[in-house]
Amino acid sequence: MPALRVVSLLPSATELLCAAGGEAMLVGRSHECDVPASIRDRPVLTGQRTHATDSRSIDEEVRASLNDNASLYTLDAKLLAELRPDVILTQDLCAVCSIDLQTVRRIAAGMPREPRIVSLDPHDVFQVLDDLLTVGAAIGLERSAETAMVALRDRYWRAVDCVNPYVTGPEIAFLEWMDPIFVGGHWTPQLIEAAGGRHSLNLPKAKSRQITPEELLESAPERVIICPCGYDIAAIQRELPALRAQRWWPLLPAVMNGESASVAIVDGNRMFNRPGPRLVDAFEWLVGWINDRPELIPPDFPAIALPR
Repeated sequence: MPALRVVSLLPSATELLCAAGGEAMLVGRSHECDVPASIRDRPVLTGQRTHATDSRSIDEEVRASLNDNASLYTLDAKLLAELRPDVILTQDLCAVCSIDLQTVRRIAAGMPREPRIVSLDPHDVFQVLDDLLTVGAAIGLERSAETAMVALRDRYWRAVDCVNPYVTGPEIAFLEWMDPIFVGGHWTPQLIEAAGGRHSLNLPKAKSRQITPEELLESAPERVIICPCGYDIAAIQRELPALRAQRWWPLLPAVMNGESASVAIVDGNRMFNRPGPRLVDAFEWLVGWINDRPELIPPDFPAIALPR
């Protein structure tokens, strides 16, 4: 039986596919699929319609597109047909994060041989890990997918063992966008609470949401994590002056207590925002950072203290 041909239109799905042992099956990817580096030679099927370069402008472009019911991404239907995939990995969790499911289904339905579409839509960390099994079942690699999932679960629970459940942890504000302010949702509040912190600005499994500066101040965060979706550390640093210039910024307890110790910048393009295997890396960093256990933090984890 010939090997399956898989197209992934979602970075986290590509990582799950490779973790399950299916990297050789990947014949096409999205423009954002970049891990592992060995898959970057695969044909790119998607493109981005928005071209703004700062938080406020990106937010305005996204809102305008969504109000017009327009997709934020393009999908090369001709190339997709030429690649003849048996399986397409995609999502329906967030229209802002990747090509929408409706567009994928419409284009796939017009192909000579309609591929199977597997939509991954996790809302918590355990559903993310279970997606390994979903991908494994779709590509016929159930056993290796289960082995990978068990190893990730083991790392997660070993990190949990380092959290003191009898101590009230710090209130944490997780900034998933800087202007306007959005706080993390889905799996992020769950990870913060499991790591020993509190995240009163949002509930586990709820979508990330926009908040006002007043709400942020009322939550009195003792720690702040700046981790905008899709931003690397360099991009965050470019916008830090505007964030720190806000009138409310110096009033945050985390800032008054000393920014370098209480405010962290994390590469949102690589960690926390992608519901894939590296969420466990992000969780290990979180446990280490909150509980002063640096030995738990993965080597070269992309996080830095806020520069003075």
